[in-house]
Order: sequence, then structure tokens, then C-alpha cells
Amino acid sequence: MKKIAVLGYGVVGSGTVEVFYKNKASLEKKVGDELDIKYILEIRDCPDERYRDKFTKNFDDIVNDPEVYVVAEVIGGVKYSYGYVKSCLEAGKSVVTSNKELVASKGAELLEIARAHNVNFFFEASVGGGIPIIRPLNQCLSTDEIEEIAGILNGTTNFILTKMIKENMGFDEALKIAQELGYAERDPSADVEGHDTCRKICILASLAFGRHVYPDGVHTEGITKITLEDVKYCESMNSVIKLIGFAAKRGDNVAIMTCPAVINEESQLAGVNDVFNAILVRSDATGDVVFYGKGAGKLPTASAVVADITNALKTDHTSKTMSWKDSGQEFVIPFAKLSNRFYVRAEADRKTVESVFGEVRFLSRDGAPDSECAFVTGELNENDFAGKCRDLNVFGTLRVLDY
Repeated sequence: MKKIAVLGYGVVGSGTVEVFYKNKASLEKKVGDELDIKYILEIRDCPDERYRDKFTKNFDDIVNDPEVYVVAEVIGGVKYSYGYVKSCLEAGKSVVTSNKELVASKGAELLEIARAHNVNFFFEASVGGGIPIIRPLNQCLSTDEIEEIAGILNGTTNFILTKMIKENMGFDEALKIAQELGYAERDPSADVEGHDTCRKICILASLAFGRHVYPDGVHTEGITKITLEDVKYCESMNSVIKLIGFAAKRGDNVAIMTCPAVINEESQLAGVNDVFNAILVRSDATGDVVFYGKGAGKLPTASAVVADITNALKTDHTSKTMSWKDSGQEFVIPFAKLSNRFYVRAEADRKTVESVFGEVRFLSRDGAPDSECAFVTGELNENDFAGKCRDLNVFGTLRVLDY
């Protein structure tokens, strides 16, 4: 019999235990052995009587037990999880996790430790929740040269933007509804400021391009400054606003960013609404492939965790392809040198706009005051664009992306 331990019994942890026991018989057939969860690490007093005999508050019970083959880390954050995961790998136990902050900040190091001890560090659930993306990117598309990855990677922000676009609802009201429905935390900053999306695109970029991309080196913007006026102007150009994380190969370097962006309504990403996520992978041989589904939630994320547990139990050696090299950020193109087209809303007349930006595409919306002007520029690098904006009274800007 092969034993498993689960670190954490919050939303994802309890879901992982639930999915495991619900599908235990089929999992055992796939692994070819009897399976059971031996430990659940939880520092709180847990009233769940069904698994009372499995709970422990002592991590040493898990790391020192030779019967435990695989450990599922679903605590979140880095403060405690990093030490726990590192110790388990060094003890010869494979680890699976849903923790995108841990993978984005410590992934290269933990993959190297796993390789040194001939075990695995799997993290399918860290990006896209229940959407399979890590393994397809690592295996199914492994013969392709990945050119770009772009995605709607956060269900909370996508829900808020959907309310703004479909129901003419302001940001604050949409956020309040998201919190009431449990889609947004009481402190929603990790979502609405773009940090969650940033961590996820860093993981995808690291895997796709083979070098660790750290979140603190990636320009990140959230959706808090988007207004209904912006939504209406974008509608006039048959486009919608989405929070996009994107990474693109540029020779030997990588262009990467998280930002709210204007996407044409014909894009496969434009029709992704509510709490759903979608990830577009653009490669030389296959072209565009889109992975779509619920990007979060108790059972979808738990399903991905359990799938990784199963794969880890079926594998008796380290995956040679599930890895990337640690590195500095020298290959990440500086934000100021990135180029895009831009949407701008400002207090200005058309003549002034053209004197600053040259030829632009002007937009319209019902009820716009005479003093307000919205337009889309040609391609400019970020540094030049910022300089031009200083010559106008700008209300808001967005990047215009071609996905």
C-alpha cells in the first residue's frame, strides 16, 4: 500500500481529500496498488470527525514516515510551505502543489532538489485550477517551439469585468457581488491588482522558455482603474477589456507583462466570461491552441491536485522534462522597451491629440462630453508612450493586444 499526506485542510485541502476518497477505487486501478491518506496536517482544531484519526499538528510525523510516498501541499503562500516542501523532497518524497506563489518564486530551486533526490515536484493545479495546461505544455506540445502564451488567468477579475461589460455595472459594485458570491476575498488585492495573474504567467513562461521568470521582474497592472467609459469606448471598436497575462519569445529574450488589455471580440479570449479562464498557446507547428475551463474552485483545483498525486505515484523516477533553469532576469526585456498599441482616454481635442501622437483611430460613445477624447495609437514603446501622455490630461490607458 502507498500512503499519502496532505498539508493543509482549507478549501483545496478538504477538496483534495474529498476527491481522493470519492475516486479511490479508480485511482488504485490506475496506480496498480492500494492507496490511502495517512496524514492531514492542520494546525487548527478540525471538527471533521470522518478523518479524525488522520489529523496531525506535527510536520515531523509526515517527513520522517517512510510509508509516505507523496505529499500534497495545499497550504498556500511561501512562509511555511517552502520549508515543508523542501524538507519532503530532501526526504525522498514527491510533492504536488496548487500553490502558485511557491512555484513562481521557488520553482527552479525545488525542481532541482526533486531532481537531486530522484523524486518529482508537480504543480498542475497552480495555474488554471482544473484546466489541464502544465502537462499539455510540457508533454503534448513539447515538440513545438512555443512562441507566445496569453491568458485570462484569474476568475475573480474576469467575473468583475464581465459584470461591467454585460450589465453596465461599475467596478465597486461588481467587486462587492464577487465578494458576496465567494469569488473574491475580503482583501481582493492579489486578484484585482494583477498579482495572481502575474504569478501564473511567470510559471507558464518559465516552463515554456526554460528559464525561471520571477514575478518581481514583471510589470503588473490590475483592473481597479477601469471605468464604464472605457468599456463603452472599446465596444465602439468591437472589443472588450480583459486582464491578460502574456509572455512572448523575442529572439533569445522574453517579453512578459500582466495588464488589462483591449481584445477584439473575434478573439478566442474575448468570449471567456464570468469565472472561467482561458489560456492561448501559440506555437510554430500547432498554431493557436486554447485551454478553457474553471480556473479556480474547490473541486476543480482539487481534481488537478489528485491527478498529480496519481502521476507521482505511477512514476518511479524524476521527470526529465518538467523543469527549467534558474537564472537572473537578464533575458526579460525591460518594460520600457516593450512595444504595443494603446487605448487612451483624455481631456483633449482631436487636433491636440494628433499633434502629440500623429495618426490615431478616434473612438466614440454615447453621452461623451465635448472635452473628452478616446483613441487608439499606432505601435509605440512604453517609454515613448509615457512621454507623450505627459503632454495630455490623461484619464486612462490600456494596451491593445492581438490575441
